Amino acid sequence: MAAFLRRGLVLTLRHTLGQGSKSVYPSALPAAILGACRSKKTWPVSYTQEELRKRLTPKQFHVTQERGTESAFTGEFTYHKDEGTYNCVVCGAPLFSSHSKFDSGSGWPSFFDLLKEESITLSDDFSYGLHRVETTCSQCGAHLGHLFDDGPKPTGKRYCMNSASLAFQPKDAPLDGACGSTDGKAEL
Repeated sequence: MAAFLRRGLVLTLRHTLGQGSKSVYPSALPAAILGACRSKKTWPVSYTQEELRKRLTPKQFHVTQERGTESAFTGEFTYHKDEGTYNCVVCGAPLFSSHSKFDSGSGWPSFFDLLKEESITLSDDFSYGLHRVETTCSQCGAHLGHLFDDGPKPTGKRYCMNSASLAFQPKDAPLDGACGSTDGKAEL
């Protein structure tokens, strides 16, 4: 009986993984299976999936819309040291100052504080059998990364972000509404 149930679960998961996203990345499991506990269903800023697929790179789409994660030590902003502001790659909302960025050794860009407390929405994430705190953009709901309580003083927080979810606005660049992405694909 146990073998029959295991086989049924495996077939169900294979069926689920075989459908859905047309991105170059494997389909994301539905949030209910992954264990996400998002309670907010509408966001102040919204875009169609078609518009996002045209505007974002496949990696940016996978990370921000399918709750993906880029490989450690591969992101554009992991070792980035320039002064400026890190914005949401989807909607351009300002999230972090370069002054709060630090090298956590984790392989992802890490920050100890937000520009504004209300710029990020937190939710419980029980995916992969772990409890983590997921961070999403409060304006558009884009997945950014996770929050941990092992950061430096004064906050003790580590906002562990995916580079693919961020765009950088240099300190001296004119504010023209563009996100400041280096590849130009995610500009507003």
